[in-house]
Amino acid sequence: MKTTLNKLSKHKPCTPSWDEGLQYLGKTEPDDEPIDILDILEVLGLDDALWSLRAVDGYDREFRLFACWCAARTLPVFEKEYPDDKRPREAIRVSSRFANGKATKEELATTWDAARDAARDAAWDAARAAAWDAAWAAARDTARDAQKIEFLKMLEQGHGYNPVIDV
Repeated sequence: MKTTLNKLSKHKPCTPSWDEGLQYLGKTEPDDEPIDILDILEVLGLDDALWSLRAVDGYDREFRLFACWCAARTLPVFEKEYPDDKRPREAIRVSSRFANGKATKEELATTWDAARDAARDAAWDAARAAAWDAAWAAARDTARDAQKIEFLKMLEQGHGYNPVIDV
């Protein structure tokens, strides 16, 4: 998967990463020379590589499936606290189906509205519980390693990417 500095610059990258990327590439101005997302991952890290996907064309299905895979990893944390709330699980399921052409935009919008409501409800509860913050921090650290491995799979497999999304 590739992008260009011109495409990236249209999305207003943060200055430190932009400057570091330009320096690595030996450039001072954006151009249309292809840049591999793997290079961005190696030089700038996972957060910047993920951010860079907004400037890659033709992989919407794969990006949606990767997002579903990541979101599915957080379900145990959410469902431990809210065992009867299946809205996030259903949103991931429908989004995965949508990526594969098996759900409508209306279904997607409806389930994501419900998931957003669930997240808002959880956020209000979390604001009252410091333990929730600690749990999320631990989950986030563990998830980052798994995300990087899965991200590499997506980059390597391209249009053949089809992760197992357990929801």
